[in-house]
Order: sequence, then C-alpha cells, then structure tokens
Amino acid sequence: MERIVEEVRTDFVARDEAREQALRRSRELTRLCATAIRATHRGDREDAAELLAQADQVAAEMMKGLVPYPDLLYAGYTQDGLKELAEAHLMVALLDRRPLPSPSDLGIPPSTYLNGLCEAASELRRRCLDLLRHGETAEAERLLETMDTVYDALMTFDFPDGVTGGLRRRVDQLRGVLERTRGDVTQALREERLLAALDRFEAHLGEVGDDRPGDPR
Repeated sequence: MERIVEEVRTDFVARDEAREQALRRSRELTRLCATAIRATHRGDREDAAELLAQADQVAAEMMKGLVPYPDLLYAGYTQDGLKELAEAHLMVALLDRRPLPSPSDLGIPPSTYLNGLCEAASELRRRCLDLLRHGETAEAERLLETMDTVYDALMTFDFPDGVTGGLRRRVDQLRGVLERTRGDVTQALREERLLAALDRFEAHLGEVGDDRPGDPR
C-alpha cells in the first residue's frame, strides 16, 4: 500500500505543478491578448502583431505542458486563455478584411474557437462607435454587416452547452450588442442624410439669392 500511495502522491505533485504553470500562462495569455486588442483599436497594428506572436508562444507552451493531463487542458481556466487568443486573432482578421484563421490554424478546440469568434464580433462594436464619432459611417456599416454575418453563422450551432462550451449564452449577449450597434449606426446615417439635405437646401437658397434682380431703387 505504501508504494501505491507514493505513486499517487508523485502523480499529484506533478499534476499540481502542471496546473500552477497553466494558470500562470493562462493569465499571461489573457493579458497579452487584451493588450493586443487595445493596440488594434489604437491602430498600432505592428504592436498588436508582436503581442499576438508572444501570445501564440505562451499558448503553445501551455498546451505542451498539459499534454499528459487532458483534464487540465480542458479545464475552464485553460480554455478561457485560449478563447482570448481566438478573440484577438479573429478580431484583427475581421477588422482588416482578412480570411479568418481556422481552429486548427490557431491550435484551439472548436467550441473555444466559436466562443472567441462571438466575443470578437461583440468587440467590433467599440470600433463602430469610434468610426461613428469620426463620421466614417461607411466603414461602420461594413463592420455592422460583419457582426450580422457572424451572428447568423453562430445561430446555426444548436447544440447543448456541454458541446459548445456555453456558446448560446454568448450568442444571446452578441444579439443585444448587435441591436444596440444597429441603432447607433442607423441614427448616425439619419443624421448624416439630414445634414446633407440641409447643405443642399442652403446651397439652393444661395443660388436663388444670387439670381434675384437688383433693387431698382
């Protein structure tokens, strides 16, 4: 019995060390991805690319360390870090109109990938609002259409949460974000059209004034 107990203890020690390393790497992964997303919103694409490269390396190290422990690989904290990695990569691709990397490209489980895609689409709202503040309604409309496309695709995954990793709840949240963004873009377009109509009206009044005959007095 003593031998069995020591074998189990040795396994637990190694497993606990692997878990602690995975936790540290998952936190580092989340930090790098959040910073990359902020850099992307600022337009610092070079910084974002460098941060994502670092995040890819951390993710690879985390997953390599968990190969002997599949239960830890699929633990919530591990998948949360990988979800952040998917979100960052996918958001950059959506903004830049590039083909989306696949789950296998990123080395991420499909359910985690889809949850990251959902959050990437939600993150586009922030960019839409920035564009509207600068009067760039055409690009804001494009991103709104992109959000719509992602939402429509995710709605087709009608599977239990145990399969999708809680995707349904995130898709419901995305629907709310999408509708708020649609309202903001619609309002901005109405204001833009109104201002254009006023400009045309003022220009017309100016032309009419120029065509009036001079005062005979």
